[in-house]
Amino acid sequence: MKRSKSRQSENSSPLKTRTLENSTCENKDAACELSIVDPIWQNIDPTPDIRALFTQFDEQFFEKRLTSVEVRWSPRMTLCAGMCVYEGRGGLCSVRLSEPLLKFRPRSDLVETLLHEMIHAYLFITENNRDRDGHGPNFRAHMNRINKIAKTNITVYHSFHDEVNSYRVHWWQCNGICSKKPPYFGLVRRAVNRAPGPNDTWWSEHQLICSGMSDYGTP
Repeated sequence: MKRSKSRQSENSSPLKTRTLENSTCENKDAACELSIVDPIWQNIDPTPDIRALFTQFDEQFFEKRLTSVEVRWSPRMTLCAGMCVYEGRGGLCSVRLSEPLLKFRPRSDLVETLLHEMIHAYLFITENNRDRDGHGPNFRAHMNRINKIAKTNITVYHSFHDEVNSYRVHWWQCNGICSKKPPYFGLVRRAVNRAPGPNDTWWSEHQLICSGMSDYGTP
């Protein structure tokens, strides 16, 4: 039997598990479940609706605890693929995905990045854990749980270095002693034309240690 490559109907979820009757299984009498990151999804649904994915994953992996969480694309986020933002006193939570970094990546990267941020959102909702950078035992437990169930490869980091660097077209080179110190050698690269200055958390320390001036350039 040939598999249909047509899109699912509007009423069906894009993440419903499919079966391949002609796949090879250890138990040939059982249907094989298709992983949510199987490469075939790249052909079936290459540009999925992230809200539909979010709703499906919430039901599958998070006990529908994330119904109040917003998910949306960010056209300006270029340093990381995803972020979970906690806003306001009412405990509002928003998952944001980088459109510039993910739009040319495989669909599986989108799925795994979304799940990563949903774990952060779940820990915020259930434990009031606001540590965006924390990937402690609780985070890793959920990460391993979902990876085992869904055959995914969620990791604690999801930075795509080539894509990030392609957007960091503005750079400044310090002409002081920083230029001789690893790992950065006085080089600052950014996606926006904003010169290093007092708004940077490291600026005051730099002024004390080096006090060199930064020369602007483009690659």
